[in-house]
Amino acid sequence: MSKLFSPIDLRGVRLRNRIVIPPMHQYAADQGHVSDWTMMNAGRFAAGGPGLFFVESTKVERRGAGTVGDLGLWDDKFIPGMTRLADFIRHCGAVPGIQLGHSGRKAKRFRPWEGGQALTGPDSEDPSWRIIGPSAIAQGNGYETPEALDTAGVRTVIANWIAAADRARKAGFEVLEIHGAHGYLVNQFLSDVTNQRSDEYGGSFENRTRFLCEIIEGVRKIWPDDKPLFVRLSVEDHANWTVADSIALSKRLADLGVDVIDCSSGGIGRSAGGSPLELGYQVPYAAALRRDAGIKTMAVGLIIDPAHAEQILEAGDADLIAVGREAQNDPNWPFHAAVALGEESPFDLLPDQQRHWLANRAKRGWR
Repeated sequence: MSKLFSPIDLRGVRLRNRIVIPPMHQYAADQGHVSDWTMMNAGRFAAGGPGLFFVESTKVERRGAGTVGDLGLWDDKFIPGMTRLADFIRHCGAVPGIQLGHSGRKAKRFRPWEGGQALTGPDSEDPSWRIIGPSAIAQGNGYETPEALDTAGVRTVIANWIAAADRARKAGFEVLEIHGAHGYLVNQFLSDVTNQRSDEYGGSFENRTRFLCEIIEGVRKIWPDDKPLFVRLSVEDHANWTVADSIALSKRLADLGVDVIDCSSGGIGRSAGGSPLELGYQVPYAAALRRDAGIKTMAVGLIIDPAHAEQILEAGDADLIAVGREAQNDPNWPFHAAVALGEESPFDLLPDQQRHWLANRAKRGWR
């Protein structure tokens, strides 16, 4: 058995292999609710053979929605749709995970294919959809200056994050990830470029990391002990946040009950990786945190070849492999990877509706 297809136990949850479909925004929710597209999108990936499928960044507050199409968990009314989604992912053979996030100063935009500019029109006039941040510093040209949260406001956001995590638990998700990367609200608190507060949530490294640490402390109190907790970090944000900072933070997060760091980059200074991108360009981040922080890591970023994924695991650079955009290109990437690596029973990764026909076809010499 290849390393890629060996199972891994994370607390009380067993993943059948090390392949993860990471959170990928679809911006297709119906007023925050799970839509037909949400179900279809999850099903096509979960049925392809991964060990874990993450539902895209789901917002913990109305204020945190990046677009009109963001999924929400800021109210109990979202639980039934999320329950159906988690059950469906599980039925397809993957472990259901969900990422909880908040866009902060990057909220209230048009979808990327609509131009990604500041939202205008009737939807933008919702008084509950205000742009907030740790400080009144805009993302850049074309972005609205956020309202700086006061200390009580920070604690309200933390409480809302914990409440959303509890709804994710009630909906039946087995893995939870806190989005702390890509220039969104948690990342904004971590960075001294975007966080210029003078209270206990700003200034020193300890204070700037307090927001995330208090989220983790609160979530761990309601998230079951036998279920793993991930955090996605921009290990290097291409501004002032460094790999050394992420190592120090990850040690603290491990003590608080985080099991895996999902290792990405960018968001404050520039987009992840810059240009041009190289295959596996973020793997060194996963390797550094795994080695120097003593925590499990997930590698992500242009990992498209099964042999490369196997090499990353064999080298000890990561514990899990996230395959995102390549899975969009080929939703059956895990199954095809099992074939490519010579796994004995690759068809066992597939639901009955696919396995029966494709296995029979293979017996006739067709792949």
